[in-house]
Amino acid sequence: MNKDKSIDFVQIKNIFESISNEYDFMNDLMTLRNHSKWKKEIAEIAIASSPKRILDIATGTGDIAINLSKINGSKIEGVDISDNMLKVARKKIKELKINNINFKTCEAENLVFEDNQFDIISIGYGVRNFSNLEKGLNESYRVLKKDGKLIILETSVPENPIIKFLYTLITRVYIPIIAFIFSGKTKAYLYLLDSTDKFPPKDKFVEILYKTGFEKIETRKKLYGASTIYIASK
Repeated sequence: MNKDKSIDFVQIKNIFESISNEYDFMNDLMTLRNHSKWKKEIAEIAIASSPKRILDIATGTGDIAINLSKINGSKIEGVDISDNMLKVARKKIKELKINNINFKTCEAENLVFEDNQFDIISIGYGVRNFSNLEKGLNESYRVLKKDGKLIILETSVPENPIIKFLYTLITRVYIPIIAFIFSGKTKAYLYLLDSTDKFPPKDKFVEILYKTGFEKIETRKKLYGASTIYIASK
């Protein structure tokens, strides 16, 4: 765990504030546009539960919340620490005329919701940037209803040695170069890449989810293991 929460929180918040305008474009480049497909899959997983109240943590520019908003009868709360990211998200839903999403600034480790409120909680590419992983997961568990589902999309390091070598080449050469060319914020993206390397491996993260209290955990490997979808029940 991070030793100094306040410094880490400020650092993470400032990074996302600084990259909000090009965040979607950079995600397209870094994932070869696959992230949009995986975010749609989160909504496909969620719809099986016929959820009414959904919480999207680390909502960023709102892509997952927008996909989830298409579920009939659903009401979405999207939270993020970055006001600039939420400005982009609000602009999107205004243009799309979506009225069942509410965005607010909020930390994953200190959710402003009562216990047992949500049928589904989704977190896309946000868990590895929690300033306190266990506390953030405990908060998700607290506000999730019994039998509710937590759906996480997160980067991961491929296990196959050849794929891992290619992954390292892409993340340490290709992404820094395109980050410099298209955003000029190489340092911010290197931080995000470092957070992937420091995040627990898939099996270890599954253990942490079980330790938090989640059950029936399923994993879905994406892009040869460069990302993983985790599905867990309360």
